[in-house]
Amino acid sequence: MSSTQSIIVIIAILIIIFVVALMLVVNRRQLREILELDNMISKIEQMDLAADIVKLDKMDLAGESLTTLTTWRKSYQQASSKKIPQVQELLEQAAEQNAHYQLLKAHKTIKAAQEVMRPTYSDAKNTKEVFTELLESNRENQIQYDDLNQSYQKLRKSVLADSYEYGNAIDRIENDLSAIESDFSEAKSLTAQGDQVEAKRVLSQIKVALSSISSILPKIRAGRQALDTVFQEQLRELSDTYKKMMSLQYYITEIDVLAEIKKLHLQVDEAGKLLAELKTTELEQRITAIKSAITHLYDVLTKEYKARPFVEDNQDKIQRLLAHEQVESKNLVEKLRHIDESYELTHGELAASRQLEQEINEMNRQYTVDTQNLADGKGVYSEIKASWLSMLERLREITAEQKTMAQDVDGLYDAENVANDSINEFKQEVSLIYRRLERKKLPGKPDTFVQMYTLVVNEIGHVAKELSQVRINMEKISNELIQISDDVERLKREADDIISSSDLVELTMQYSNKYAGNSVIKQAQQETMALYGQEYNYKDALDTIATAIEKVEPGSYQRLENLYYSENNQ
Repeated sequence: MSSTQSIIVIIAILIIIFVVALMLVVNRRQLREILELDNMISKIEQMDLAADIVKLDKMDLAGESLTTLTTWRKSYQQASSKKIPQVQELLEQAAEQNAHYQLLKAHKTIKAAQEVMRPTYSDAKNTKEVFTELLESNRENQIQYDDLNQSYQKLRKSVLADSYEYGNAIDRIENDLSAIESDFSEAKSLTAQGDQVEAKRVLSQIKVALSSISSILPKIRAGRQALDTVFQEQLRELSDTYKKMMSLQYYITEIDVLAEIKKLHLQVDEAGKLLAELKTTELEQRITAIKSAITHLYDVLTKEYKARPFVEDNQDKIQRLLAHEQVESKNLVEKLRHIDESYELTHGELAASRQLEQEINEMNRQYTVDTQNLADGKGVYSEIKASWLSMLERLREITAEQKTMAQDVDGLYDAENVANDSINEFKQEVSLIYRRLERKKLPGKPDTFVQMYTLVVNEIGHVAKELSQVRINMEKISNELIQISDDVERLKREADDIISSSDLVELTMQYSNKYAGNSVIKQAQQETMALYGQEYNYKDALDTIATAIEKVEPGSYQRLENLYYSENNQ
C-alpha cells in the first residue's frame, strides 16, 4: 500500500471516529432533554391540582373568585387531558428514535414536545399559585376581618365615650364609622358567598379607612380644643383687658382691637366648619393664622401696659431735664454771641449752638404735646416711651456737644494771651540774633540773612497787628505763630552759620600765612578776602581758603575746625 493510500485510510478512520463521537454527544444531550421534559410532567403531577380543585369546589366560591377558579380549571383540564398526553406520546417517540440513533428525527420530536410542554408547565405553576391563593384567602380574610373589626370596635368605643372632644366634627366621624361598619357587613357577606377576592378588596378598603380616621382624630381633638376652649378664652380675655385698659385711659392706635377680635371670632367660626368637614390640613393652617393674630394682639396690649410705668415715672424728670437744657443752650448761645464779637468762630460754633437750642425747644414742644395727649386720654404710652427714650439719648449727646463747644471757646482767651507772649518772645529773640551779628562787626550781612530777617520781622508785625484788632481769628493766628517759630529758628541757624563761618575764615587765614609764599595759598587768600569783605559771602570764603590749605597741608583745616568748635562748646 502506497503512502498516499495510507493517508487516505487514516483520514477516513479519523472522520468515522469524529462522526461516531458526535453522534454519541448528540444522543446524550437529546436524552437529557427528554428526561427534563419528563421531569416537568412529574412536577405538574406533584402539584396535585386536581385535589386543589376538589377543595375549591367544596368552598362554594362565587363572584370573581368563582370566575378565577373556572378560568384556571379550564387551563388545567386542557393541560391534563390534551397537552400532557400529547407530550408524553412525543417523548416516547423521541426516546425510541434517539435510542436507534435517528438523531434528526429525535431532535424534531423533542422540539415539538418542548413547544407544547414549556408553556403548559408555566400555566400549571400559575394555576397552582392561583389555587393556593384562593384556598388561603378564606383563612386570611377571616383573620384580617377579625383584626380590623377589633380595631374598629375599639376606635368606635373610644369616639363614643369622648364624643364631646370632637365638637361639631362628631357627626362626620360617626358617618365615616357607619360607612366602615357597612363595609364590614359587605366583606362578611362576600365571604359567606364565597367571593374571597372581592372580600379581600373590601377588607383592604376598610384598613385604609380605619388608618385615615385614626390619624385625623388627634388633630380633630386638638383643633376642637383650640377653637372651642383656648381661642374663646383668649379672645374673651383680650376683650376684657382692652376694655379695662380703655377705662384706665390707655390709648391704642396701632390696631382696632375690638374690630380685630370680632374678625377673629368669625375666623374661629369658619375654622369650625373645616373641623366639621374633617379638613385637617386647612384646619391646621387656619389655627396657625389665628394663633399668630391673637399673639399680635397680646403683644400690642402688653407693650402699652409695660410702657405706662416708664412714662409716669419719668414725666417730671424729663420736664426738669428739658428746662435745664433750655437754660444751658440759651446761655451757651449768649456766650458764643459775646465771644463772636471779639473772636472769629471759624467752626460755625454760634450757628451750631443756635441749632442745638432750636432742637431742644422742639423737644420741649413735643414733650408738651405728649403730656397734653396723656391728660386728654389720647397718649399712646408705647410711642411716648420710644419718643422719650430717643429724646433722653439725644439730650445726652447735646450736653456733650455743648460741653466740648464751651471748652473750645473758653480756650480762646488763654490762646490770645499765649499769642501775645509769643510775639514778644519772638521780637526779643530776633533782636538778640541781630545784635549778636552786630557785635561781630562784620563787613556786612549776607542778602539771604537780610531777606530772612526782614521776612520774620514783617511776620511778627503782621501777627501783632492782627492781635490788636477788635475781632481776631485765633485759629489763623495760631497757624501763623507756628510758621513764625519755624522762621525764627531758621534765622537763628543762618546767624550761627554766618558767625561760625566768619570766625573760621579769620582763623584759617591766619594759619595760611605760614604758606604766604605758596602761589595757591596766595591766590586763595585774595579770593577769600574778596568774598569776605566785598560780597559778604562768608561760607564760600571759608570753602575757598579751607580747600587751598588742605591742598598744601592735608588735614590742617579739619584740626582748625575741631579746635574751634571744641573751644566754643566749652
